[in-house]
Amino acid sequence: MNTSGRHHFRAALSGAAVAALLSLPAQALAAEQDVAAADASDGLTEIIVTAERRETRLQKTPISISVATAADLENRRVQSLADLGDGAIPSLRIAPFFSRTSALTVGIRGIVPFDANQPSRDAAVGIYVDGVFLGRSQGLGAALLDIERIEVLKGPQGTLFGRNAVGGAVNIVSKKPTGKFGLRTLAGIRNFGGYSGEIHVDLPEWQGLSVKLDAISTQRGGFIDNPLDGEEDFGRFERRGLRAAVLWRPAPDVSALYAFDISYDATTPNYLQLLARNPLAPPNSPLVQVQARRARAALVGVPQQDSVGKTNGHLLTLDWKVAEGIDFRSITSYREVEQSQFDNGFGIVASVFRPNANVVRYSLANLDQHQFSQEFQLLGTSERFNWVAGLYYYREKGSDDAWAPNSMRWNATGTDVTRLPSLVDGQVTPFPDRASTARATSYAAFAQGTLTPAILDDRLHLTVGARYTHDKRSGVLFKVNGADANFTFSRDWDRIDPMVTLAFDASDDIHVYGKYGTAYRAGGANSRSVNYRAFDPESVETWEIGFKSEFLDNAARLNVAAFTTRYTDIQIDFSAQLVAGTTRTTIETVNAPGNGRIRGVEVDVNLAPLKGFTLSASYAYTTGTLPLAQNPFNNNNFQQPFIVFTPEHAASFAADWNHDLGGAMLRAHVDANLSGGYRGLPGEPTLSDRSFLVNGRLALTDIALGNGARAEFALWSRNLLNREQVYLRSVAAQAATGPYGIFNEPRTFGADVQIRF
Repeated sequence: MNTSGRHHFRAALSGAAVAALLSLPAQALAAEQDVAAADASDGLTEIIVTAERRETRLQKTPISISVATAADLENRRVQSLADLGDGAIPSLRIAPFFSRTSALTVGIRGIVPFDANQPSRDAAVGIYVDGVFLGRSQGLGAALLDIERIEVLKGPQGTLFGRNAVGGAVNIVSKKPTGKFGLRTLAGIRNFGGYSGEIHVDLPEWQGLSVKLDAISTQRGGFIDNPLDGEEDFGRFERRGLRAAVLWRPAPDVSALYAFDISYDATTPNYLQLLARNPLAPPNSPLVQVQARRARAALVGVPQQDSVGKTNGHLLTLDWKVAEGIDFRSITSYREVEQSQFDNGFGIVASVFRPNANVVRYSLANLDQHQFSQEFQLLGTSERFNWVAGLYYYREKGSDDAWAPNSMRWNATGTDVTRLPSLVDGQVTPFPDRASTARATSYAAFAQGTLTPAILDDRLHLTVGARYTHDKRSGVLFKVNGADANFTFSRDWDRIDPMVTLAFDASDDIHVYGKYGTAYRAGGANSRSVNYRAFDPESVETWEIGFKSEFLDNAARLNVAAFTTRYTDIQIDFSAQLVAGTTRTTIETVNAPGNGRIRGVEVDVNLAPLKGFTLSASYAYTTGTLPLAQNPFNNNNFQQPFIVFTPEHAASFAADWNHDLGGAMLRAHVDANLSGGYRGLPGEPTLSDRSFLVNGRLALTDIALGNGARAEFALWSRNLLNREQVYLRSVAAQAATGPYGIFNEPRTFGADVQIRF
């Protein structure tokens, strides 16, 4: 699904332009959300993309990219990045960090980190908001505000998006002020006691200043009951966000955009269920029961509070047209993340009965991070040579601490558990169990250019780029097992990542390319270690070939990409409960010697067979093996790690139908997302369940209310068929009681009303 897109069609109805609602996974990137075609019989619209930091036609851009437009996100009821975990874009895999929904694991094309949930380690996929790299996996589940599009750039992005983009990059683009008055409000209700409210205001331009304000509030109760009175249920969320943007145009060739955003994200964890009994386990409490289907209530009520994430950020983007064909851009940003994580999702699943013993591990953690980044870009455009060059600086400081006390106590017979008077009663270690601080600094210089030589009727295009990066990282682990410590590390690395692409226009509608590129992820140290063991960077190099085509008089698109990736010095996690008498889980990260190999094929098809009717399908095949790695908890014996959260086969299908009712528009959308099983932990031999999730939306839009106001009424559902499936299953890391797993969310549904002026 690397080349076809979700696009907006414009139908001339009642003198107004109506944006067609089309489906994910998208390859389309429209410069404006209302770009459309007059009629589906005219074929698919031309798509403009900015994946190479400039506007280019999608079908002639030699890169594998998927894009979700604002309409796509609305159709699928995507309100945070976590909602894309249903497989809407098959090559993109998003999952919570274990049972915690307060941090997200993001991977592309099989390159998925298991544990980037700490300040001394980086993710494998670069997440960007309006050109700003986000350094932590915490905060990624916050509510999306008024989003123009989400671009997913697949494969290593070592040249233009070089900050730890070994798997690829996800670029979130917010809508800018328009300078024209506009108002959109939304009110919605949903099951599990949920609601949504939004307001988006564009103010008229004044003295060259345009202002846009966005606010959102949404919440949902938990879908698994926590029987303990006064405690939060499992699977609930409450998200609020605010963004203010000011665009200043003091001269025709100069603009400055300042934006401030702030968000609040409160969640409770998912619930781990005992899926089967371990036949070799000793007799246990009668309270420890198998729950082979998605539970409606936890076996035992436990203390449980919201994990709260608070983020805010400042952005200043300057654009200056220096001369004809020369543009300068500056992106300056400062951001902060404050995240608490309270995870009692295990309940008594991992609990072996011992008379009057403390039980039920409650994982408590905190992270604080702030970052500053500065990027300068210089872009040049001419008849035969287009180029971009730039400088990049990034500085980050973070700290974390964690504790894992027991929160309940068995009675003498195992027939009941009671809440401990306080979490510190009877604990072996004082608070915190571990604590660390970490710093990171990165400098980079990059350049990329595309030459179209005066041969072969200008059909040949050669792109060459490179990025030099200097990374420095240091940290201190000053609490270990509740005692003062002074484990330190300080490392720095230099790296040059090249990229070469050769593209050829076989005809006006058929384009082929071959691409070679590399990227790397900086090293660090694992703050869950007992001695702050450091690890080195990992790197990838990828060869990719692609085919992009339009046919049937532009009523159809077929795009295919195939890739092979060599994965070197892979950062592998091994975990164990190392310290006797504690509940602490220790993780050590090592670099696997040798090379891994990941291969895959991506196919994307879009059809517009009839006016107002579109079909799309995307498919991703991903397979690979990682090299043997030494497990430091097993006498350094070599073990076989696995690629996580990546099914071998994944697909997404969607259909959209728009019908003019005369004075209103009826719009229907349905999508189905399928995938095979995958491994949820690096050392896990068993697979999750196969996945089949259907989403749908039915809307009556463009209802005239007078004075230029229009209304929309919509019904929507995610997991429409209420499918039950275990998205994380573990036998290798099983409790003594038996294997456990986490089920997907049940069917959610709701109704929305929107009014636009």
